[in-house]
Amino acid sequence: MTDSLTPPTGEDMVVHAPHPPLADYYEGEPQRREWVRGIFNSSARDYDRIERMMALCTGSWYRRQALLRAGLAPGMRVVDVGVGTGLVSREAAHIVGAPELVTGVDPSPGMLEAAHVPAGVRLLEGRAESIPLPDACADFVSMGYALRHIGDLAAAFAEFRRVLKPGGIVCVLEITRPATPLRLWLLKLYMRGVVPALSRFVARNADTPRLMRYYWDTIESCVPPEKVLATLEHVGLTRVERHVEVGIFSEYRAVRG
Repeated sequence: MTDSLTPPTGEDMVVHAPHPPLADYYEGEPQRREWVRGIFNSSARDYDRIERMMALCTGSWYRRQALLRAGLAPGMRVVDVGVGTGLVSREAAHIVGAPELVTGVDPSPGMLEAAHVPAGVRLLEGRAESIPLPDACADFVSMGYALRHIGDLAAAFAEFRRVLKPGGIVCVLEITRPATPLRLWLLKLYMRGVVPALSRFVARNADTPRLMRYYWDTIESCVPPEKVLATLEHVGLTRVERHVEVGIFSEYRAVRG
């Protein structure tokens, strides 16, 4: 399903922080950045294992389909922001046909060290709000499930636009709150209860179950999709839309005009 409504406009719809500070984990933005970087560093070796368990081994297939739906094609040059352990970059490299065309960017050295990507994919340490790449260097910018972990969406989306060539595509994958109370309850039970509990048995780092609880808390408190769409449009991107799978998997797409 693709949202066909025009994204709402106005400064009150533009998003900076994707969710309010979560007091169970940190106090404010300076503490958030260091806390998030630290917990991803310490949990990096567990991340792929937990992701496969959480997604019931369908994550790679879904990521590839989402990239294809957004318009990724052979020969395109890709910047994958929030690359993590390379889950999106691996699929992108297969689609574009040459790993050398893919660059992954992440603020966590631990995640970059644990990344499993095809030889030739370039990995750089950097933040979404300050991508260490030149202007107009990419045909496609992706971000897989990292929107909730950055500090300023408007700054990040402006950076996406900066590194894109004219006509280039943005594709942001994210989990969003279900619209119905029953689906919300079921997803919360699974993501905040079942997944952290199971991760205690398979994780090698004690921080990993806490990361999984934090994962859900950011989903539950994240700004609504219409504000994400409005912020993409605010930074000058066009053809802004949201495609939704099974009621929770949002694919935000836009084009640099």
